[in-house]
Order: sequence, then structure tokens, then C-alpha cells
Amino acid sequence: MSRLSDDLSGFAHCIVRGEEPSSLIDAAYRNYSVETAIDVYRNNYRGNLHDTLALVYPVIEQLVGKDFFRFLTRSFIDQYQSRGGNLHHYGREMTSFIAGFEPAKELPYLSDVAALEWACHTAYFAEDDAPLDLGKLAQIPSEHYAELILHVHPACQVVSSRYPVSSIWYAHQPGAPGEFYIDLDSGPCNALVSRKENNVSVVELSDADAAWLRSIQAGTPLGAATDSTLELYSDFNLESTLHKLLQLDVLVDR
Repeated sequence: MSRLSDDLSGFAHCIVRGEEPSSLIDAAYRNYSVETAIDVYRNNYRGNLHDTLALVYPVIEQLVGKDFFRFLTRSFIDQYQSRGGNLHHYGREMTSFIAGFEPAKELPYLSDVAALEWACHTAYFAEDDAPLDLGKLAQIPSEHYAELILHVHPACQVVSSRYPVSSIWYAHQPGAPGEFYIDLDSGPCNALVSRKENNVSVVELSDADAAWLRSIQAGTPLGAATDSTLELYSDFNLESTLHKLLQLDVLVDR
């Protein structure tokens, strides 16, 4: 079994890392050379990873064009190989990769758009969880509300950016108007990614709402999370925030 494992590992390194093929590979096949056969496997491997990235980052592909996107993914694949059989996990490093990718330096918002797209991707495949039961919540005496620990759906993430990434994302969704204008200097954005049933959505949160939700996600009791948010944002409205998040099934019943 060790010999077989070594052979398979060597074959994988040959395809993924471009190493020389093992001398144990039978080179007597008359229709193709070893090099040609290895190239077929290598092209299929890279093609599958490119297609995976194109499915995860369709907005990035639209923003930079197919040719540049292929160049970008080729460079990404050279640096980050697939390390598992589930391709749903492949591509998580794209945000940091783009941030350091010199050919994309003139698009400083691109890495934040990638972060938003990865959040949408992971939200779709996140585990299910039951929405918060308001009936149970109503049974809790109001004097104990401050001690409540609220739980957030595992699909939910807040992606913050100095650029209007949610507007960029919406402008490149199916059915969006063909003509649009986005002011990159319009100010920062807190994009909440959530999933209700099988539908992933992106909505913008105020700085106050985003700060409160992050505090809740960290396990802070309701009272302390609200107080710390009010210290930073005096206009924070807990009732309005709860109503918005409950509509999106962000808060769950555990």
C-alpha cells in the first residue's frame, strides 16, 4: 500500500507542481508520449479549478473580463493547489491574493468584492438553522433580556469595505440594469450576507447595526452589546435593528 501511495503522490505532484514524471510510468503507449498524457491531466486539473473559481467569483470575472480573469486564476492556481476533494472549499484565499496581485493594483476595491463573493458562496453552503422563535422570546421576563445570549445563523457574515461593494455586487447580478454609475468615493459599506431558506441576500447595514451584530456574534449578552454600541453610536435603535435581522432570519433558535 505504501508503494501505491508513493506512486499516486508522485503522479499528483507531477500534475499539480509540474515535477518530472516518475520513471516507473509506462512510456510504451504508442498513441501518446508521457509528456502529452501528463499535459492532458494537467490541463483538466487546471481547467476544473478555473471553472470552480469562475462559479465562486462571477462578479470579479465581469469586472476584469474573461482574459484577465483567466490570467488571474492561472496565477492563483500556481500558488494555491486544491487540497481536498470538495471544491466548494477551494478559492478562500482569493481576497488576500488579489490584494497582493500587482496587475490588479489599479482596482483597489477588487479584493473586497472577492471577500463579498466568498461570503455569498459560503453562505449558500452553510448549515441550516431554525429562525428565532419569537413565542419563546416573549415568555422570558423583560428584566432578564439584558442577559440573553442571541445566536446568529452560520451563513451570516458582515463584509466591511471602504468602497461601495454591495452596490458593485448588485450591479453585476442577473437582471440588473445595463447602465449604472457607482461612485467609488461614496463612502464605506457594511454588507450583510445572509440566507433565508435557499436564497442568499446582501443588504447594507449602518455602522451601528454592524457593530452590534458583530458583538452579538462574539457571544456578548444583549444588554452589554447594546450598551457598547450606544456608546459609539448614540442613534442606534435596537428595535429597528432586531426587526430587520428577524426578517432576514439572521437570528436563530438554539
